[in-house]
Amino acid sequence: MIMMPSSTETTPSDYAVTLTDLSKRFGDFVAVNRVSLDVRKGEIFGFLGPNGAGKSTTIRMLCGILAPTSGSGTVAGFDIVAEPERIKENIGYMSQRFSLYEDLTVEENIDFYSGIYKIPAAKKKERKEWVLGMAGLASHRRSRTAELSGGWKQRLALGCAILHEPPIIFLDEPTSGVDPISRRNFWDLIYHLAGEGVTVFVTTHYMDEAEYCDRLGLIYRGELIALGTPEELKTRLMTEEIVEVMCDRPQDAMELLEELPGVRHAALFGRGLHVVVERAAEAIPAIAGRLEAAGLRPAPPERIVPSLEDVFVSLIEARDRLEAPQREFAR
Repeated sequence: MIMMPSSTETTPSDYAVTLTDLSKRFGDFVAVNRVSLDVRKGEIFGFLGPNGAGKSTTIRMLCGILAPTSGSGTVAGFDIVAEPERIKENIGYMSQRFSLYEDLTVEENIDFYSGIYKIPAAKKKERKEWVLGMAGLASHRRSRTAELSGGWKQRLALGCAILHEPPIIFLDEPTSGVDPISRRNFWDLIYHLAGEGVTVFVTTHYMDEAEYCDRLGLIYRGELIALGTPEELKTRLMTEEIVEVMCDRPQDAMELLEELPGVRHAALFGRGLHVVVERAAEAIPAIAGRLEAAGLRPAPPERIVPSLEDVFVSLIEARDRLEAPQREFAR
């Protein structure tokens, strides 16, 4: 795993999550393979990876729902092996399905979760009003949940997940299926929670959302392969360079460019291409020449700072290249 160095010293009491060699097997299948990481209190930590990479399995272990096969860890100060029930009492959890009761009103959903979390009767009204205010749902308190838009349901689900004021909240793909404005508003709420000291552990497949996180971990095939801030991952982790190419028929251009020496791979990016190369200074003239010869009328290619998407694709492809000879040898 590639890990960027921390610039500040911390002690064990500074961490909301600590994991050491956490693993989960299902028969012969290794879903999570020796994941080690620490998440600081009040941090927004992003957990990224393709579908099936092990994100949700890891979160289920951290939430005390699934017992690990091996390894150790703590969440909110409680042991994930010995104290899973204590963990459940001290965390909030929100999935992309929102876990709301559609036939209940907004207020009734909040009341229901107040009972689930055993909030004292004297405090229930105060917490309900806080959630309604935080989520901007005061005027919708008597609306049936089924009638709410995706963005309002999202806010209500977050409010229900933090009714009991947990020190850490796990958000599993929380913005899937909602519009961009609702996503942006939702992240404003996350920033507000983090500002009050709540630790946020979030999985997402949106690269723009990954930029909002304090630190990121990339999991692939059950292994944590990179860990650092968004800026560290973009500026210090890439061994290759990125050339941006704008031209006619980028799909055709992609196939042509991947045949060039020194080109690792090319990918469609917006209306153009991001081309991963060994050395941009040598690749740019070759790229321009190949595209002009093919009549694709390119704008002058230029080297750019990689996006997070570039970094993650590069890391995953590098891991695949590394593992390919091992898989071939094992046959």
